[in-house]
Amino acid sequence: MKKRAKSRFMIEAAAFLAVAVLILAVGLNGFSWRGLIPVSGDVKRLPIYSVDTSDKKIAISFDCAWGNEHTKPILDILDQYDVKTTFFMVQFWAEKFPEDVAEIHKRGHEIGNHSSSHPNMAKLSVEDITKELKGAEDAIVKITGEKPVVFRPPFGAYNNSLIDVCESNGYYVIQWSVDSLDWKDITTEQIVDRVTRNVKPGSIVLFHNNAEHVEEYLPAILDKLKSDGYQIVPIGQLIMKENYHMDHTGKQMAN
Repeated sequence: MKKRAKSRFMIEAAAFLAVAVLILAVGLNGFSWRGLIPVSGDVKRLPIYSVDTSDKKIAISFDCAWGNEHTKPILDILDQYDVKTTFFMVQFWAEKFPEDVAEIHKRGHEIGNHSSSHPNMAKLSVEDITKELKGAEDAIVKITGEKPVVFRPPFGAYNNSLIDVCESNGYYVIQWSVDSLDWKDITTEQIVDRVTRNVKPGSIVLFHNNAEHVEEYLPAILDKLKSDGYQIVPIGQLIMKENYHMDHTGKQMAN
């Protein structure tokens, strides 16, 4: 009886050890290549939230979907601080404000795709996702002559189909690791504190081009980030283009 119990214990211990090794292996390597992670037996893909880097390098970005009253002041402030960044544009915004699109491009900033009509793209078919991508892409190319390579889904909504379609069309899907919440009814001081307190090497910061307090918070944030030694670059210069995998938080990691 004792031998049988001992044998059963050894079998259960071996099984437990095997499961533990498998979990550890998956956590370190399995299903993380190019944004794959295991979730309840299914493989869920992740967009890029941030980048693993030891350099004090970050990206800030502006989503352009509604107005343009603050766009020129933003560009002037960025010039003042010698900062290049990324503007994600919806098709109807680009078509309504083509002069702004051209000026953003002329001043050396990166232009990203933000869909055609700003829908929840996680609810769309593959065909409709493709149409949303191509509509904005065509509008941007018509003005700038350059195809975008980064895409930010409206509302941050995504699923595997969205990421697959974007990648097949030559896009890197971009989220953010620091949300300024500049669209909410909060003060300039709260926005500045929120961003500067949470930024770390490899962060991607989300702003909006028509936020009410942008002329106030942007110089304060850039002052602080520059004094802390951060280099601010467009997202396309921050992310890895190949030989990377994603961790479970959506951070790009070099292979």
